[in-house]
Amino acid sequence: MIGDGIHEDALQHLVQQNAVREFVAGRDTTRTKWTFSVRLGGPHSRLIPVRSRREVIRTWASLTAVGRFAEGLGVRGFAVEL
Repeated sequence: MIGDGIHEDALQHLVQQNAVREFVAGRDTTRTKWTFSVRLGGPHSRLIPVRSRREVIRTWASLTAVGRFAEGLGVRGFAVEL
């Protein structure tokens, strides 16, 4: 689950249980797409990127698309890192 990233279905269960501490949207390494990460532990624990079944790190073309994904999970808000 956490080695390379957290799967979307596992993340949905954690969100439903209010187990996620922080949500962050940021740019990928090419700075052309967006990623979505979560922090599960304390404030100094690492951010874990969301992954899909096919991709190690799931990316979105726009911040609006990330927002729709987060809203679909039930996320009320997230930070954006430029």
